[in-house]
Amino acid sequence: MFGLSNSIRVYLAVEPVDLRKSFNGLHGVVLDRLNEDPCSGALYVFTNRRRNRIKTLYWDGTGMWVAIKRLDIGCFSCPKGVAANERLELAPEALALLLDGVDLKQGSFKPWYQR
Repeated sequence: MFGLSNSIRVYLAVEPVDLRKSFNGLHGVVLDRLNEDPCSGALYVFTNRRRNRIKTLYWDGTGMWVAIKRLDIGCFSCPKGVAANERLELAPEALALLLDGVDLKQGSFKPWYQR
């Protein structure tokens, strides 16, 4: 993934999102569901229902970035326990760990096929 500053705010959408959405669709999700400004400079992270894909939306000051990661096997271990239609704030380091396969609840690395 591209380098992120430690000062960037990262928000994980708790509810799954239809990842066929692109720039405008995800922009609407940030506005309507998360009650945030997509152009605030924060990085917004979305998962699909099966949690085998993650899509991010980020405004860098000149335009929007959309990035996606799809797993061939297994699923991401996303934190739960927050009310629906809310977001969970993650440290940029936690996002990097999540994308690398670390279970954020257990603090352990699990191969994708064991989930």
